[in-house]
Amino acid sequence: MEPMAPPVQKRRPMAEINVVPYIDVMLVLLIIFMVTAPMLVQSVPVDLPQVDATPTEIEPDDNTIIISVNAQGTYFIERGEEQPEAMILDDVQDYARKISAQVPDTKLLIRGDERVPYGKVVVLMGSLQAIGIQNVGLITEAPDPQASR
Repeated sequence: MEPMAPPVQKRRPMAEINVVPYIDVMLVLLIIFMVTAPMLVQSVPVDLPQVDATPTEIEPDDNTIIISVNAQGTYFIERGEEQPEAMILDDVQDYARKISAQVPDTKLLIRGDERVPYGKVVVLMGSLQAIGIQNVGLITEAPDPQASR
């Protein structure tokens, strides 16, 4: 008589999902958002005029300088995380000239407060074009659809 072999135990499939890798990815994303969120805050308070226009897509890695003009007509150059300092027009021109000499395809965008005299923004645009910078744009906000109701 043959000895009986022990019964073969079949492995049951594991029906649980291992969530530890997902938690790790979530924590990494949380840290990335926490680090980048302060950089997205505008540093100079400006009430932009509201205009119906097609938005222009600007990639964050583009060579872009934002020049702000607050309600008092003071110029600021926003350079990332630094707190912008008030500048006179000659200093803005010098800075823009140096940057455009190093990186010719630099885009200059002007954020003008809606209460600033129109002439301040025009003088800034003219002075930038006078030093040879042709790539100048204006930043506006889309009108709030709730406000028109």
